[in-house]
Amino acid sequence: MLDVSTSLHAAALAWLAAHEAELIGWRRELHQHPEVANAEHRTTELILDVLTGLGLRPRRLSTGTGCFLDLNPGPGPVVALRADIDALPLPDHKQVPYASQHPGVCHACGHDAHTAILLGVASVLAGQPQLPGPVRLIFQPAEERMPGGAEVAVADGALVDVTRIFAVHCDPKLDVGHLGLRVGPITASFNQVELTVSGPGGHTARPHLTADVVFALGKLITELPGLLSRRIDPRAAVSLVWGAVNAGNAPNAIPTSGTLLGTVRMLDGQYWDQLAGIISELAEQVVAPTGVELKVAYDPGVPAVVNDGELVALQTRAVLAGFGPAALSDTPQSMGGEDFAWYLQTVPGALARLGVRPVGGQAGDLHRSDFDIDEHALSVGVRYTAALLDEVFAAG
Repeated sequence: MLDVSTSLHAAALAWLAAHEAELIGWRRELHQHPEVANAEHRTTELILDVLTGLGLRPRRLSTGTGCFLDLNPGPGPVVALRADIDALPLPDHKQVPYASQHPGVCHACGHDAHTAILLGVASVLAGQPQLPGPVRLIFQPAEERMPGGAEVAVADGALVDVTRIFAVHCDPKLDVGHLGLRVGPITASFNQVELTVSGPGGHTARPHLTADVVFALGKLITELPGLLSRRIDPRAAVSLVWGAVNAGNAPNAIPTSGTLLGTVRMLDGQYWDQLAGIISELAEQVVAPTGVELKVAYDPGVPAVVNDGELVALQTRAVLAGFGPAALSDTPQSMGGEDFAWYLQTVPGALARLGVRPVGGQAGDLHRSDFDIDEHALSVGVRYTAALLDEVFAAG
């Protein structure tokens, strides 16, 4: 452990004592002016203004939104911290002074909080005469859209010389002041599948003279998820769920084509590269007796986020050192996708859940128009991240 009197956590406490209102102000400004994936221009300008005002030199990503920067650049392993900056195409239904001013767009996933927290961390670090090692801050666009902004950041060099990467994500199921940690898979892989079946069409009075695409779609809807669960180890937690089906518009005509759209999610990365082939093979087997033609379009979105055990140990020590054992919480695995996973294909990392629920109250669920946070969580996020850096540098 570092000397408490010189720790970054102590520096964060001192900074927050003078600047917590500024931290909340950043979050509210971002919340009032949300921008969807790859359109985060105003958001990026706010980030750049704050960072350059601290004397830092951020590098804008090649897509025009988002940036990354180094503090204490030099030789040695770099620890990276990532915040996502985009909002969702959802209306804001909250009756608060900082509600979204952009109809149909809302920070319903807490990325405004993630961004404000990392700006606070940048402020703490920029105020230190010397850091124990290099730190890279990544303000990443387009987390909510495939392909995600993480791939752009990696391609632009955000992971060069990085040996460890960390992030936090708001959790409305945890009270403010708590942090949820988990070793291993914490979010699932997210993939999309589109099945198209086609045939000559015909009269519903004579289905035996054609290929019934509606019947084939019905078989795929009911049989494919079950067959998939029998081909893959159930401990991999594969979930195939249909979200849309479309075929025909007349009750007495068998249409010539139909489509089926769904998502495939899985916690175990072992089968991620194999899913497309397995689904295509099983789908062909399901529709073979119907005589329809089948096309499978499989879009691998993001792999699972798998937290490194040694890094979760550092997270745990940071929570204990900064807040005490009462703040430490386990967190369940989520079947939601998170493109932080792309960084973990290159370097080990760990994602923590940040409690944002008011004690005794409600925060609304993620991706809902009433989602909000207890803004005390912002200072908790800054303190936790500073304490985490203390532990990372102490571990060497």
